[in-house]
Amino acid sequence: MGFSGEKTMVELWLLMITISLFGWQISAKLPRFEHPSKGDGTLRFLVVGDWGRKGEFNQSEVAFQMGRIGEELDIEFVVSTGDNFYDNGLEGDTDPNFVESFTDVYTAKSLQTKWFSVLGNHDYRGDAVAQMSPHLRKIDSRWLCLRSFVVNAEIAELFFVDTTPFVTDYFINPEHKYDWRGVIPTRSYTTHALKDLEIALKESRAKWRIVVGHHAIRSVGHHGDTPELVKHLLPILQANNVDFYMNGHDHCLERISDDKSPIQFLTSGAGSKAWRGDVKNLNDVGLQFFYDGQGFMSVSIAKSDVEIVFYDVSGKVLHKWTRSKQLQYSDV
Repeated sequence: MGFSGEKTMVELWLLMITISLFGWQISAKLPRFEHPSKGDGTLRFLVVGDWGRKGEFNQSEVAFQMGRIGEELDIEFVVSTGDNFYDNGLEGDTDPNFVESFTDVYTAKSLQTKWFSVLGNHDYRGDAVAQMSPHLRKIDSRWLCLRSFVVNAEIAELFFVDTTPFVTDYFINPEHKYDWRGVIPTRSYTTHALKDLEIALKESRAKWRIVVGHHAIRSVGHHGDTPELVKHLLPILQANNVDFYMNGHDHCLERISDDKSPIQFLTSGAGSKAWRGDVKNLNDVGLQFFYDGQGFMSVSIAKSDVEIVFYDVSGKVLHKWTRSKQLQYSDV
């Protein structure tokens, strides 16, 4: 499948280097990638997060089922919700962990397509800039990771947001060392990230709008809600007709309905190691589905309908939910 509209390799390299080293210091249009939907106007993709463990903790088993479902659905691409490489990201753009945890694990034919990825907090523990390096695209051309960017798939637009710099605890109570190059001063960085997202959302004419970040806005898993995102990001999503917020961070699968808008909070952070029984019921308002095991999620989009399906490590369907723009909600 082609990736039409992508910048020339030289331009993309320069863009990646500029963003990774210096960040966005002024409000500007987010990097944008064109991915035309199929001739029938549909779009299908998989979502997985918190996965990179060299095939261990059932990562390989989840990858196998992703390949099977990906073939059945004839997917266009894969979305990674971050924490791409454990435990401490990559050591550089020649770190063998990239091949051992990505290239050598996701080998199915259906998964040989673009992987659009955001950074997670574990990625920031290593060389975060390395994950955005053009060198990784030379090793495996599927890989595309930036801090924040937009994928235009015609029927839907996906807005990827770098959420780790929003979490104040990483700065005031650091248990680990983080690679903050390109995000200091943090207040300026997060302010512009929100502004750039807001501008992009307001300009969007897509039928479906999806925002992707690593940290949950709403979750009943180990980490729970992310207060900084509830305060600063959620109002922007609610004001701009966003349909879905997709994230990882909590090693589980879940769907939560917003109580003030049609937004569905979808967690897919179960790509390898899961946390059985680790549930925080601090805020279970709107909780529709929760699973504390390994798995992934599929998204199938048509002009008027979306179907979300959660699968476990054996490929069993755990939860299926559909939405129609006309009928609004339909649970299965």
